[in-house]
Amino acid sequence: MDIIGHLKTITKHHHLVMCFCFRAGLYRQGLFHDFSKLEPSEFWTGAKYYQGDRSPNNAEREETGVSRAWLHHKGRNRHHYEYWIDYSSDPADTLGLAGARMPRKYVAEMIFDRVSASKVYHGKTYAQSDPLAYFMKNRDRSWYIHPETKKEMEFLLRMWAEKGENETVLYIRNVFLKGGKIE
Repeated sequence: MDIIGHLKTITKHHHLVMCFCFRAGLYRQGLFHDFSKLEPSEFWTGAKYYQGDRSPNNAEREETGVSRAWLHHKGRNRHHYEYWIDYSSDPADTLGLAGARMPRKYVAEMIFDRVSASKVYHGKTYAQSDPLAYFMKNRDRSWYIHPETKKEMEFLLRMWAEKGENETVLYIRNVFLKGGKIE
């Protein structure tokens, strides 16, 4: 168990997301990002499975078969597309579940969350293409993300990889959050 290491990691992550959110004009989201990580059901699991270079939720899932901390987390944080999974209203849908379209302010926070996680976990080896690479690795298995949300995610992560942090954050603030079209 590494309480201090886990606390440092989640604090660094929160600070990075907060800075990105503030730059994009998402002040409330920046302030309250991931506060559920401080609740006992998430915090103690994070400290128990802390490794420093990846999510402790993955280690919990590997050991027990399920991450109760993740189930708690995703149900309380709207910047995770898993929060938006609901029963499908399409009678032809054989899976029974579908992703609802995420509001853009949460898509933006999700992008900042992914970038910040990459920065924290990769440290000095971080490259601006890392968040896109992580998304692309799992893209074909993410059938439950609403198609428009998935398109927005890929567009913004690709922009981050190709044009960098400053241009992407400005685009999110001045175009994306104001309803501008993505290509």
